[in-house]
Amino acid sequence: MKSILSLIIAAACLGTVHAQAPKPTPAQLAEALYRQGQAAEKTGDVAAARKAYTEALKSDPNHAGSRFSLGQLKLNEPSITARAREARFGAVTVPEIRLDGATLQESLDALGLIIEKQSKETITPNFVLQDPKNQFANTKISLNLKNMPAAGVMKYLMEQAGAKARYDEHAIVIAPK
Repeated sequence: MKSILSLIIAAACLGTVHAQAPKPTPAQLAEALYRQGQAAEKTGDVAAARKAYTEALKSDPNHAGSRFSLGQLKLNEPSITARAREARFGAVTVPEIRLDGATLQESLDALGLIIEKQSKETITPNFVLQDPKNQFANTKISLNLKNMPAAGVMKYLMEQAGAKARYDEHAIVIAPK
């Protein structure tokens, strides 16, 4: 009797182990892919977002959120990419930067080299100075900062130079305020 009861319990356990989760419906799959696309878009990964939205529409051609987001992605790709560039740049920690009477260009070059090194060359800032009236020529910058986010260092540089930074898709444009 014990052995029969043991066999029945064992068979019941094996039956539940081998039971599979129900396969998601096309609408559920589309919604999951749509959420993946939104997450990728928030991180600035335009290619992954586009792929997720497109796959969602293949699964459910009537998924309105994916259709709308794909259209918005096409319109806003440069600004999404620029925000991602700014976030990646700002997240790098600058262990130390010492400048004493450096020009703005020299300061930006030094900051760029530090960011490249700290990010193991995954981030290479492309600084573009827009200074048609040569306002930055006589600007001297002095800083002595340790363990600061690159965004903070950039803020100090901009304040001392009387400049503003704009993060574009392919460059960080520096112009007078």
